[in-house]
Amino acid sequence: MNVLQQIGVLLIDTLFSLYIGAVVVRMLLGYVGANFYNPLSQFLVKVTNPVLVPLRRFIPSIGKIDTAAIVLALGLTIIKLILLSLVVFGNVNIISTLVASIIDLAKVIIWIYIISLLIQAVMSWIGSAHGNYVAPLIQSLTTPILRPIQRLIPNIGVLDLSPLVAILILNILLIIIESFRF
Repeated sequence: MNVLQQIGVLLIDTLFSLYIGAVVVRMLLGYVGANFYNPLSQFLVKVTNPVLVPLRRFIPSIGKIDTAAIVLALGLTIIKLILLSLVVFGNVNIISTLVASIIDLAKVIIWIYIISLLIQAVMSWIGSAHGNYVAPLIQSLTTPILRPIQRLIPNIGVLDLSPLVAILILNILLIIIESFRF
């Protein structure tokens, strides 16, 4: 790749990934019923509303699942991969792009959970959870994953090993999902 291609890849990947991440985090927070009056939630709403609100007119939610956000994230992932393919290779294989988009979106969701679990663990170690507006959102997001593990693996003294087990399971899922890429 030449310098211009590298710059193009960096810009396309970064800008699309940040927005896709915002859409996915908003979708996940809505699914778990997180507080949308939280400043971080309000930021996500303001950033994603210009695209999600018009899309919701055509794509209604199914229960707690924000299908418009899923369609938006998948569509943006497809566009990102098409642009990256054009910049790097000069052509696009539609079938492999569709498969890669689904795989990439699944990986984004898993990475959001891994990063959330790591942030939650660090905040519990340094005790910055009080007065922090991020901690309640992360706890809302990670509780559905940690609760079943906590039932199986009790705390050892003051140590809760469930985040470590969850991260291990999520990494195994990443390996499995990556094996579907061709």
